[in-house]
Amino acid sequence: MTSIRERIEQMGIGKSIRMERIFDRNSGRSVIVPMDHGVTVGPIYGLTDMRNAVNAVAEGGANAVLLHKGIVIAGHRGYGKDIGLIIHLSASTSLGPDPLNKVVVAQVDEAIRLGADAVSMHVNVGADTEAEMLEALGAMTMVCEECGIPLLAMMYPRGKKVKNEHEPEMVMHAARVGAELGADLIKTNYTGDPDSFKEVVQTCPVPVIIAGGPKTNTDEELMEMVEEAVAAGAAGISIGRNVFQHEDPARMTRALSKIVHENFTAQEALEELK
Repeated sequence: MTSIRERIEQMGIGKSIRMERIFDRNSGRSVIVPMDHGVTVGPIYGLTDMRNAVNAVAEGGANAVLLHKGIVIAGHRGYGKDIGLIIHLSASTSLGPDPLNKVVVAQVDEAIRLGADAVSMHVNVGADTEAEMLEALGAMTMVCEECGIPLLAMMYPRGKKVKNEHEPEMVMHAARVGAELGADLIKTNYTGDPDSFKEVVQTCPVPVIIAGGPKTNTDEELMEMVEEAVAAGAAGISIGRNVFQHEDPARMTRALSKIVHENFTAQEALEELK
């Protein structure tokens, strides 16, 4: 288990400067809002106006947003409040023959030219095309090392052998694969309870953040998950639909930030939504 501060100290100057852009200096954690869903499932509710979507979470105190390069090129990063930028380098669509097959759609040099503070790759461990995705991740980590930019690996256990993608041993394996191949940060599923997720964190040599997953039934359910993950040692959260599809994304972001950065309980954070 490695903290963000320890990880930053191990990095070269380029990576360390960029990491400090997307992590809070005091808490050592990060609130990331991924908004790459337009490729996967199209312009869903909450992401029809990207400028407003980014502005809202920036106003709420998110440390970074995660976008595909085209959104940045189109000028939708023109929000008021400064916020970290992570550019996603891989993709697939729900309409394709194999949605689990993530292919490389952008390069590190493109991301750097667009002002990215980090880049991300998605790997479905257990998918039919796992080999190709692992090969791409391994190659990209070396490019990131050379260019001095952090790489966030989204590592999910998904495929024919995976009956439950939240099963602790599966999540532990997926997270470890990303670290073994050179990723600086791992994003993966929460296992459902703090004790098992603590094992995921402890057996991964780089910091781990949790994914938000499908939209939760209640705000309280989401807050409790985040509280438990942080208590178990998560280095932060990367939550999309539960934030940008909320009736008040700015306020939801602020509430989650209270848990992540100020160690609020779920019940205390819920007060931020009132």
